[in-house]
Amino acid sequence: MEKVLAEYINYLIAERNVSPHTVANYRREITDFMVYLQKYHRITQWTAVSPAVLRRYLAWLHDRTYAKGSIVRRVSELRSFYNYLRRRGIVERNPVSLISAPKLPRRLPRPLNVEEVYALLRQPDAATPAGQRDRAMLEMLYAAGLRVSELVALDVDAVDLVNAQVRVLGKGAKERVVLIGVPAVRALQAYLQDGRVQLLKHRKRRGAARNGAEAGAQAPKTENWRAALGRKPGEPLFLNRWGTRLSVSWFTRSFSAYARSAGIERTVTPHMIRHSFATHLLDGGADLRSVQELLGHENASTTEIYTEVSQERLRETLLKAHPRAKRTES
Repeated sequence: MEKVLAEYINYLIAERNVSPHTVANYRREITDFMVYLQKYHRITQWTAVSPAVLRRYLAWLHDRTYAKGSIVRRVSELRSFYNYLRRRGIVERNPVSLISAPKLPRRLPRPLNVEEVYALLRQPDAATPAGQRDRAMLEMLYAAGLRVSELVALDVDAVDLVNAQVRVLGKGAKERVVLIGVPAVRALQAYLQDGRVQLLKHRKRRGAARNGAEAGAQAPKTENWRAALGRKPGEPLFLNRWGTRLSVSWFTRSFSAYARSAGIERTVTPHMIRHSFATHLLDGGADLRSVQELLGHENASTTEIYTEVSQERLRETLLKAHPRAKRTES
């Protein structure tokens, strides 16, 4: 069983180009299922798993108070895994297709309003290298509606400040080009010309420079900033204090601190900026297809949830503001 699972994980990495986070989830949670099979049912072959065994597994998860979302994710992972086994000819049918996963309530995204976003963008101290970096990252999140994983994965050569656009590698290794506005361009220019150069010096001091290519980088003097800086492909755009690529977890912690400083009392995550980006576009009159392209959604149905958010905001405004929209009569 372990060998087949290892082959499947290699398939996800090599052929499906699945993100490291998703691969880690598949490996851990399918391994958990394998241990369950061996411990409680003495099953040592994937072919011996039946719908009845799967239902008992779901009940076992429920008894241990696993969240519905976690259970649904595990069912989805096992369904994909058994589809792979079926294509390989290891099993004749997919037993997961014969069971039903718990139904999750449809939850609408919770975007920030424009004032909250602006307050958040003002928090980084642009007088410091780290503040310049963080200001550029926040501006990029809101300007382009990026996922935080896409943001930290950006390389320097993916940014074209002259044409105000950024090349982004999204889910499934699908590339898209996003446009950014003047505030984001200015924040990136300030970071590249000053903050990033300072952070690179930490890399030099720690002896971590790649072939010393950027050890003596100077601020760009021409409009063709990439040529002026002599950047190598694959160099991370956003650097930590050691001059290497930032992690998602680090930025998420920093983001939460900025949200508290901005006076936003509810829990805020970087992904909520992506929700805000989409909702504010629709509120401003953008069409659904354009928003879908900007977000990098493969299916329009994924983007349609933001139209519900926009309608709900209009409804709340109507109920608060219109004298004859009250639920009770005076």
